[in-house]
Amino acid sequence: MSALSIATPWLICPQTAQQARLRLLCLPYAGGGASAYRSWQQQLPDTIELCAVQLPGHETRLKEQAYTHLPSLVEAMAEALLPVLDRPFAIFGHSMGALLSFELTRYLRKHAQRSPEHLFLSGCRAAHLPRTEPDVHTLSDEGLIDYLRRFNGTPEEILQNEEMMQLLLPIFRADFTLYETYQYQHEEPLSCPITVFGGHQDSSVSYQQLQAWRDHTRGAFAAHMLPGNHFFLQPSRDQLLALIKQALNQNQ
Repeated sequence: MSALSIATPWLICPQTAQQARLRLLCLPYAGGGASAYRSWQQQLPDTIELCAVQLPGHETRLKEQAYTHLPSLVEAMAEALLPVLDRPFAIFGHSMGALLSFELTRYLRKHAQRSPEHLFLSGCRAAHLPRTEPDVHTLSDEGLIDYLRRFNGTPEEILQNEEMMQLLLPIFRADFTLYETYQYQHEEPLSCPITVFGGHQDSSVSYQQLQAWRDHTRGAFAAHMLPGNHFFLQPSRDQLLALIKQALNQNQ
């Protein structure tokens, strides 16, 4: 099976894995991009090819308009990714990326009759649970910066760089709009296995809210809590990737 040869701005694959039997598609959190996953391939076996999704308006696609409507983004993303789903695939998403991953999986089932071998959802409450916290996308620029500072996901030197924040704030605002205006629509549970991850110190997503994803699959379900806050991806990367590899090995 050949390595990825279809050029698309939607995907960045750090290394083409010639012998890969599976593609792991990774979707970013709000304000993030494909670069969040650039180091993951080094810790994955040759049988797994990592492909990070790059959303319009982010990083290498900065000049494009960012989406603010989740269903529209999912439809565009699915159409762009279909040509690379020529081999078994799995999907991972963190925070906003988890919600996108879930809806992408449902869209592919409905419109393309395709299903991932495994769906990994990280740092996000189950889609059917109502949001209870105030909206972020309507905050002033100063309020949005304060919010980002409290979440510890953006380096302080960037938050204090006025020129940089002029570029980044519209991206954050678009992503939070997309996430906070999402409206869940009931569908039948998925058939693929779901594994969820959370941070022990993440006050925004509880273990019970993660466990509620169990209702969205008829397949196997597992939940893991890892050291760290909402952005536990970095400090707990080794443990996270080990669990992902273990789950994918079980799918073989």
